[in-house]
Amino acid sequence: MDPPHVISPLVDGDAAVIEESLDRPEAFAELYDRHAPAIHRYAARRLGTGAADDITADTFLAAFRARARFDTGRASARPWLYGIAANLIGRHRRSEVRSLRALARTGVDPVAHSWVDEADDRLAAQAAHAPLAGALARLPSGDRHVLLLVAWADLTYAEVAEALDIPVGTVRSRLSRARRKVRAALGPNPRSPYDAPEAATNG
Repeated sequence: MDPPHVISPLVDGDAAVIEESLDRPEAFAELYDRHAPAIHRYAARRLGTGAADDITADTFLAAFRARARFDTGRASARPWLYGIAANLIGRHRRSEVRSLRALARTGVDPVAHSWVDEADDRLAAQAAHAPLAGALARLPSGDRHVLLLVAWADLTYAEVAEALDIPVGTVRSRLSRARRKVRAALGPNPRSPYDAPEAATNG
């Protein structure tokens, strides 16, 4: 019998881990180990480090409770987990918008500090500028989810569609609209940090 939290050596992909966890709930810890750091980083960029702890914990609690409904035809659980996190972050929409507006107005904000605290976090550091923060604050929540899942979570269009349970065409239109608004906020700057080439993000 496997020791607690040790996955069978034959279990590889996320779907296999989730399937095994139906019989051995402790196996789900492997999914947490694989994806929690990235989910936490994403939540911290959106809401700050303090809220990220709760978002991450709640994401994996919700995923554990819903694991029997996971489509095991999908090898990766990343989009599913980011979708749960995005839904939880959406409940803090007012807090996120308030923080973005404070950054746009003053240039100083605790959430912005959490964004730039990661030395290797290039996109987050670039986001901590007043015009960008203001543009993000003015985006509809659905457009902001799509833009940040692409720019900060590195999800493909197909993965964003899966995460948010929307058609890929809707992802494209929301992303195009959000990028257009961000570019307008930058004024003479011809590019924004959210203008990754489509070939790099299209799935």
